[in-house]
Amino acid sequence: MTIRVLLADDQTLVREAFAMLVESARDMQVVGQAATGRQAVELARTGRADLVVMDIRMPDLDGIEATRLIAADDDLAGVRVLVLTTYDTDEYIVDALRAGASGFLVKDTRPAELLDAIRTVAAGDSLLSPGPTARLIERFLRSPSAPVTGGPECLSEREREVLALVARGLNNTEIAEVLGLSPLTAKTHVSRIMGKLSARDRAQLVIVAYESGVVTPGSI
Repeated sequence: MTIRVLLADDQTLVREAFAMLVESARDMQVVGQAATGRQAVELARTGRADLVVMDIRMPDLDGIEATRLIAADDDLAGVRVLVLTTYDTDEYIVDALRAGASGFLVKDTRPAELLDAIRTVAAGDSLLSPGPTARLIERFLRSPSAPVTGGPECLSEREREVLALVARGLNNTEIAEVLGLSPLTAKTHVSRIMGKLSARDRAQLVIVAYESGVVTPGSI
């Protein structure tokens, strides 16, 4: 299956470089390029994209708002968003995950890693690097202004354990190894947790885990 990719970045040279890279992969196709967040939303609707590689800082409508509009549109339910960030200077990644992004990359990532990330997110998984993700979320959730959603009381003790491991960036196989479960059982737990918490994907589970106190800043 060919992954239909939409590239959203206000820098033409960056878009063109990403386009050349994506087109070099046999399983991918660039279906559009957007210079603003609003263009990204429009092209996601008309270009039938499977995935949007979304910059955060763009004119007219930033990548966070564009992500939120895409995630909230029932007609775009199958469109995934992979956010790009400069990481050390961009302080909006948590908002992007809350808005519905399925993961993020730094802009200086290696070409092969970007292609692998696109495949991962397009397949329905989330791209969450354990160390960087944890440190970044901790930094924001230490702020008094960070919203708190309340504890996931609907989860069983085992499900809370699984949620904590998801927040640490572990995949289903790794969760199974830690808890002495089969990978299928771990996958089932993750799916049930998503259903109970109405989470779009693992990225949102990470946010819930930190905001609810299932995982606390400094514990990773």
